Amino acid sequence: MQAADPRRVSIFGATGSIGQNTIDLIARDPDAYDVVALSGGANIARLAEDARRLRADVAVTAFPERLHDLRAALAGSGVMAAAGPAALVEAAARPADWVMSAIVGAAGLAPGLAALEQGATLALANKETLVCAGPLVLETARRHGARLLPVDSEHSAVFQALVGEDMAAVERIVITASGGAFRDWPLERLASATAEEAAQHPNWDMGQRITIDSASMFNKALEVIETREFFGIDPDRIEVIVHPESMVHALVGFRDGALMAHLGAPDMRHAIGYALHWPERRDLPVARLDLAALGQLNFRAPDGARYPALALARRVMARGGLSGAVFNAAKERALDHFIAGHIGFLDMARLVEAVLDRFESDPGLIDAPMTLDTVTQTDHLARQRVDAAMAQRAG
Repeated sequence: MQAADPRRVSIFGATGSIGQNTIDLIARDPDAYDVVALSGGANIARLAEDARRLRADVAVTAFPERLHDLRAALAGSGVMAAAGPAALVEAAARPADWVMSAIVGAAGLAPGLAALEQGATLALANKETLVCAGPLVLETARRHGARLLPVDSEHSAVFQALVGEDMAAVERIVITASGGAFRDWPLERLASATAEEAAQHPNWDMGQRITIDSASMFNKALEVIETREFFGIDPDRIEVIVHPESMVHALVGFRDGALMAHLGAPDMRHAIGYALHWPERRDLPVARLDLAALGQLNFRAPDGARYPALALARRVMARGGLSGAVFNAAKERALDHFIAGHIGFLDMARLVEAVLDRFESDPGLIDAPMTLDTVTQTDHLARQRVDAAMAQRAG
C-alpha cells in the first residue's frame, strides 16, 4: 500500500507555548509532515533551531530588525529567512493543508486571512482573529472553501461535545475559567498586584501576556466573544463559570436538560492534537485523568467586581460592528502599560471601558464596513486613544 503524501503544515507563532506544543506533536512523526513555514518573534535561536530541525521552507520573524540575525542562524540550512508583517502574510499565502494560527494578538488576523484565502484548514489558537473580525473571517473561509478548527481548549471542548449534535438543540454553552493567579485574593489587594504576580498561573504553563489576561479574565472575555462567533449562539446563552482545577474545559447544555462536558488534564496538546488529526482521534502524549485521585471538582460563579472584563465583553457583543476590534486593541495596549508598570492591575479594565465609551460616542467608526483595512485602522486608533488617556492621566 502506497504511503500517503506528507501533509503540508505551517505554524505561525512557533516559538510560543502553543507553537512549541504543536512542534512537539509534529516532531514525533516527522515523515508525516512537510513543514512550509514557521514564524516567531524575538527568540531567533529557537525559531532557527526548529526551522532547521523540521526542514521548513521559510522562517519568518515578526521583527524586521532581526532579519540579519535570522539569516545568520539559518546559514547553510537551505531555509529561507524573512521578516516583518508583509513577510508573515506572504508565508501564510504559501500553499499548505493545515495552518496553526498562534500569533498573539491582533497581529494574527492578516496571516490567518491569507491562509484561509488559499483554502487551508486554519487551526485557530489566536482568539483575537474572531474577536476583531469574526464575520469577515467566517465569510472568507466560506468563500474559499477553507475550514476553521478551534484550538483554544474551551472552544475545542465545545466543538467536540457538538459532534453528531444538532445546534438547534443546544440550550447553552458553559466555558470554564481557572480564575487565574488572583482568584482567591481579597479584592482590596488587587489594586497593588504586580505583573510578576499576575504572570504566575496556578494550572497552565502559558506565556506572560495570556497568563496576565487569565488573572484579569480579559482572556475569558475574549473567549466569550469568540464562542458567539464560532458557534453562532446568542450571547445570553453563553455562560462562564470558575473551575479552579481546570479539568473540565467546557460544557454544552441541551434542551432536554443534558450537559455534555469535556474533561482532560490542563495540557494544550489535547486541543492541538485534536485539530491536527481531525476528523480522526489519535494517540496523544498527555496525562490520563485519575478521577479517584482527583477526588472532587469545584465550580463557582465569577465575581463581577473581581472580573469586570466579562461585563465589557457582553457590552461589545450587544454593540457589534467593529467594537470587538476596539475592545481587543484597547485591552492589548492597556496590558502593555500594566506590564511596564505605568498603571495598576485594576486600571486595565477602566482604560478599556473609557476607550469603548469614546468610540461609542462616534458610531460612524464602530459601524464602518468590516474589512481588513477598517479593522486595522480601528485597532490603530484604539491603541492611540489608550495612549492619549494615559498622557491625560500623567498630565
